[in-house]
Amino acid sequence: MTASSAVMLTDLETLVMCESPSSDHAAVARSADVVAQLGKERLGTAPSYEVVDGWTHLRWKFGDGPSRVLVLGHHDTVWPAGSLTTHPFVVDGGVVRGPGCFDMKGGLVMAFHALAALPSLDGVTLLVTGDEELGSPSSRSLIEAEAVGCAAALVLEASADNGALKLERKGVSNYEIRILGRASHAGLEPELGVNASIEAAHQILAVAALGDPSLGTTVTPTLLTSGTTRNTVPAAGSFMVDVRARTVAEQLRVDEAMHALQPVLPEARLEIIGGPNRPPLERKMSDALYQRACVLASSLGLPPLRETSVGGGSDGNFTAGVGTPTLDGLGAVGGGAHADDEHVVVAELVPRTSLLTALIADLLERP
Repeated sequence: MTASSAVMLTDLETLVMCESPSSDHAAVARSADVVAQLGKERLGTAPSYEVVDGWTHLRWKFGDGPSRVLVLGHHDTVWPAGSLTTHPFVVDGGVVRGPGCFDMKGGLVMAFHALAALPSLDGVTLLVTGDEELGSPSSRSLIEAEAVGCAAALVLEASADNGALKLERKGVSNYEIRILGRASHAGLEPELGVNASIEAAHQILAVAALGDPSLGTTVTPTLLTSGTTRNTVPAAGSFMVDVRARTVAEQLRVDEAMHALQPVLPEARLEIIGGPNRPPLERKMSDALYQRACVLASSLGLPPLRETSVGGGSDGNFTAGVGTPTLDGLGAVGGGAHADDEHVVVAELVPRTSLLTALIADLLERP
């Protein structure tokens, strides 16, 4: 059975019309039911439900032995409930629009149709999570457990520009730096205070200096708060830090430096909270799978594949982090993820699904 763009568009409309904002447990649960029903229709079997901390995830496991290929996606979106009112599902001029169509309900439709085209699914697990847009707080352990021991993890996140596959994703670390000082009257006795704002300024400069542009490491101070009133020396403050790194070594270097920060002002105190959230998806974890996909694309008569590196994270970071070869960005071709112009290119749905089918079949035959 080959994929049909008309059927795929109908399936995509079914998924998009069930809104699934990540932070709304009830909405994610309703979406899971819709995804489960569609998957049952296409694959002939129902998934198991995995509800963790209120979020609903779905798993289709085929065969009695260990899985060799993990197909990974998510059904939650960044779009709040009611977004269909302002961003309705439409197909016009060869383009699909609607909240979450590109990131990544199009990828879920592709996964169902690619798997349905295989003569046997023995050795495949399809995992569809419900909290990816929040950083996968409840599904990370599930993803990692499913990935361990697999020959490959294929991530159905949307492609990059012009359909490029994502061979590198930076690792993500998050920190909060809390500064404890001492309040005093800013006009009468400023010298008796310990100014948390001044300490924060010192620390912000120190933190920003940890980045290394030559290695692609960014260390960015973001949200800053300090003080209570105009005429009071601030007794407390804090700022957030976003870190992105291409390699595990760089991620660990920055983490050690962050936790080694020392106060500059006498009597000021620091509290460092946080650390690595997602490990990097390094090119060495993707390159062999990409080369395999390139050969298959050529054999199918498809245009040469493109590849790129991106700064944003996905669940592919977790699968690569446990040592599983991972290829990301295999989902829909389009653009505008999380934005008003989110869209999917209709003409790319069937050929990309054919490539996915061929890649899974090849991995099952030649792990």
